[in-house]
Amino acid sequence: MRIGLPSAESLWGGSSKALILTVLLSAFMFQLLRTVGLRAFSMASETYMSGTHSAAFVTCPNDTVAKDLARGIVEKKLAACVNIIPAIKSVYEWQGKIEEDSEVLLMIKTRSSKVPALAEYVRSNHPYEVAEVISLPIDQGNPPYLRWIGEVVPE
Repeated sequence: MRIGLPSAESLWGGSSKALILTVLLSAFMFQLLRTVGLRAFSMASETYMSGTHSAAFVTCPNDTVAKDLARGIVEKKLAACVNIIPAIKSVYEWQGKIEEDSEVLLMIKTRSSKVPALAEYVRSNHPYEVAEVISLPIDQGNPPYLRWIGEVVPE
């Protein structure tokens, strides 16, 4: 029975196996690590001024109105993208009564400077007496996506 440190031969055998395994994993992982690293550097090196862009929200009575408004908003360069979110349920007070309706939500990505023109377009083309148009400034996001919004929607 031997108690104490392992022999030099057993240490060398274990160390060389670990070294070979490390080299093989590094060779296989190089491309993946390179891609992830370049993507992370790209995102970290781009700058964005908080609030330059906004996400605006508009509710619509049905899919037809939502699609018509969304297409018009994008065609007029008032937004880069409009997501149509179907089947939301709205509960609200209107003329002294609590109402509950199925609606469609538009989520609109645009420049903050375009929100007043966007609101005017919606008011002029929406069937509601009081159309919902609210916006929130975008604080952060994927820099290439935010750059794309800026490229699509002119100042």
